[in-house]
Amino acid sequence: MKICVLGLGYIGLPTALLFAAHGADVVGVDVKQDVVDCLNHGNLPFKEPGIEDLYREAKDRFTASIEPEPADVFLMAVPTPLDPATKVSNLTYVKSAADAIVPHLRKGNLVILESTVPPGTSERVVIPRLEKSGVRIGEFLYAHCPERAIPGHTIQEMSENSRIIGGYDRDSIDRATSIYQTFVRGQIYQTDIRTAEFVKLMENTCRDVNIALANEFAQLAEECGINVWEAITLANKHPRVSILNPGPGVGGHCIAIDPWFLTENSTRCRMVSTAREVNDSMPNYLLHIVRGLLASVRDPVISIFGVAYKGNVGDTRESPAFKFIQLAENEGYAIRCHDPYVSEFPYPLMDAADAAAGSDCIVVLADHDAFRTLEPAGLQVRTRLVIDTRNILDHERWANQGFAVRVLGDGSSVQPVPTGEIVPPASVYPTDTAQSIAPTSPPSLTLLTQNGREGFI
Repeated sequence: MKICVLGLGYIGLPTALLFAAHGADVVGVDVKQDVVDCLNHGNLPFKEPGIEDLYREAKDRFTASIEPEPADVFLMAVPTPLDPATKVSNLTYVKSAADAIVPHLRKGNLVILESTVPPGTSERVVIPRLEKSGVRIGEFLYAHCPERAIPGHTIQEMSENSRIIGGYDRDSIDRATSIYQTFVRGQIYQTDIRTAEFVKLMENTCRDVNIALANEFAQLAEECGINVWEAITLANKHPRVSILNPGPGVGGHCIAIDPWFLTENSTRCRMVSTAREVNDSMPNYLLHIVRGLLASVRDPVISIFGVAYKGNVGDTRESPAFKFIQLAENEGYAIRCHDPYVSEFPYPLMDAADAAAGSDCIVVLADHDAFRTLEPAGLQVRTRLVIDTRNILDHERWANQGFAVRVLGDGSSVQPVPTGEIVPPASVYPTDTAQSIAPTSPPSLTLLTQNGREGFI
C-alpha cells in the first residue's frame, strides 16, 4: 500500500513516519523545499520525543517530495490557521492540498483529511474540489480522521489515544479504520464526516472553556484575598469537580484556534466566545499586575522566562508571550526573553543569567520543568521581584534569596487598607530595590477598588 501524506509539520510528519514504520510505502509532501531536503538528507525539521527513533525505523519506506505522487491513500495534514482580524478559518492550505491531489486521484483511492476544519468543510469545500478530477465521491472514498495529540507526547498519543473516524459511506469508514489500525492501539470510533469535524472542535473548546473558568477563579480569588491554587485543590476533592489550573493565557494551534472554527457560522455561541475573550485577556491582566508592582521604577526591565505556549516544548504557536511582550513594549518596558526549549523566536533569546541581568521583574510564563529547579542565587537582577504565573517555582528558595514572589491567583497577600493609605504588604517588598527607587520608598502598588473593597496587587 502506498500513502501520500500532504503536510510534514507537527502532525503530518509523525503520521507519515508511523505509517511507514508499520509497513506502508509513504511519500511525504511539503511545499517547503528546505523541509523536503532536510528529510531526504536524514535530518528532521523539528524536535519531538521519540521522533528520531521512529525516523530510523521508517526511513527505508519513507521519502519526501515537493509534489504529490499517485497513491492508494492521500492524507491531508496541512495547517488551518485563523484569520486574526475576522476570527474565521483560513482554508487556503486545505484547498491547495485538495487541488494537488486532483491530477493523481483514481477510482478506489481513499482521501483522508486530518486537518481541523469547521463543520461541513469536507462536504462543501474539499469533496467538490476533489471531484474536479472526474472521479465522483463514492467512486473514491473519503474520511475525516482528526488527530488527538499534543506536542511533547505526539507519537505516544497518536499510537495510544482513541481515534474518531468519520466517513462518507460505510466503505470509506471501513477502509480508513483498517489503515489506522496498523498503528493505533487505542479504540477507534466510527461516525459520519460532519460529526467527526464537530467532535474535534468540541474537545478543544471544552478545554478552552474550562481554562477560562479557572482564569476567572484566579481573578476572583485575588479580589477575595485567597489563594486560588489551594482553593482549586480543595474543590477538586469533590467527586464530580475537576477544575483546571489558571495561567497567563492559552496557546498552541488547537485550543486557542479551534473554538473560533465552531462559532464562525453561528450566532448562538455566547459561552464559547466569552471563554476565548477571557483567555485572550490574561496577558492584559498580567500586565496590570506588573504595572502596579513597577509603578515607581524608572526605565523598568522585564525578563520573560518561557515563551513557549506550554511546558517542556519548543512550540511558540499562539503563545500568550507574544501578546504580553507587545503590550509591555507599548507601555515602555524593556523586554528580555529566555526559554531553554525554544530555538527561534521573533525576539532575541538569551540564557537565564543574561536575561535576568539588571531586571526589575522576572515573569514566568511557561511551566518548564527546568524552571522548577532554577537557582535564583545566580541571577543578578536589579529588583528582586518574580511573578509566577504557573505556580511552579520553589517559592521558599526564591524568598530565601530576597525575592518577593507574586503568584497569579494568590490573593492572600492582597491586604485591604484604610482609604487613601497606600501601604504595600510586606510579602511584596523586594529586599534589594532598584537604584532608581528612593531608598525609603518600596515599589508602590496599584490601589484597586472592587465592589467597595480596596486592596492592592
